[in-house]
Amino acid sequence: MSRNTPRPAATTVDDFVAGLDHPLKDAIVALRSLVFGVDPAIGEEIKWNAPSFRTSEHFATMHLRAPDVVQLILHLGARRGRTIPAGAIADPHRLLVWLGPDRASLSVRGAEELAARRDAMATILRQWIAHV
Repeated sequence: MSRNTPRPAATTVDDFVAGLDHPLKDAIVALRSLVFGVDPAIGEEIKWNAPSFRTSEHFATMHLRAPDVVQLILHLGARRGRTIPAGAIADPHRLLVWLGPDRASLSVRGAEELAARRDAMATILRQWIAHV
């Protein structure tokens, strides 16, 4: 199936990922696993045509449009006006790209890169969830 061909609606995120035609599908699967390993309270659903993760509110959504990178967009849910204070997220490896005071992204270019960054990314996610 072409990336531009509309897919039938997936009934679960597992179905969505199974039907996904993306060159970095292995990294997408590994990233989902990493996110779920951060906290047993994390759930997911499809939002904006990609896996989106939540605890009490949504806090991260995958960005899957680029063929050469998988991004995890971190955000603070639907409530407006919340921000993360500067320096509140420790990021000694400089993995976060801040997109605003209430959102940032983590990017990987494959499963091997994700494996190398796994612990640092999990630490960032735990800190982020504390602000949601």
